[in-house]
Amino acid sequence: MTAETPRSTLIPPVSRLIEAFRRLPGIGPKTAQRLTFYLVRAPLEEVTELAEAIAGLRAQITYCSLCHNITVTDPCAICADESRDHRRICVVEEPLDVSALERTREYHGLYHVLHGVISPVDGIGPEDLRIEALLARLRAGGVDEVVLATNPNLEGEATAMYIARLIAPLGVRVTRLARGLPVGGDLEYADEVTLGRAIAGRQEI
Repeated sequence: MTAETPRSTLIPPVSRLIEAFRRLPGIGPKTAQRLTFYLVRAPLEEVTELAEAIAGLRAQITYCSLCHNITVTDPCAICADESRDHRRICVVEEPLDVSALERTREYHGLYHVLHGVISPVDGIGPEDLRIEALLARLRAGGVDEVVLATNPNLEGEATAMYIARLIAPLGVRVTRLARGLPVGGDLEYADEVTLGRAIAGRQEI
């Protein structure tokens, strides 16, 4: 005798929303259920506002034709800002990285968003990224420096090295974000690679 498959007691609208939440990154089954039942109990106005915000997200945003960051205008506000340093381009993986760098208030140049990194395991090659668009911007002239700000992991490093090799013949200076100890961190908890890079990248004070 075989055990019967347990039947779901959830009505279709609820189970459908749970499955939709589960497809989001970082959302597991339990979290998906909590979010769904929160919305079941929430006021209609709150649910409607959320639904309209999600629908409007895809309807109103576009990609900047220059830097490929998400925007509601083309070109985006950063690319259109004449007060920024248009001779410097910072290359990042995702739009969220632009927000992170802007919060530092230390960088005043332009950006170029790749929308991913080279990852053969995931089937992502150079042709799947906005690398050719970056090279086109550089060939047009007026850029003195490209700052490679991909993440310091295997894929990010490989992508940065690949892009650096392509830029070399163009005569544009290529730099990489400095690496070292995080602010507030203790030496005893740092790994050898981080410590090594901190020593190698030490500056005079």
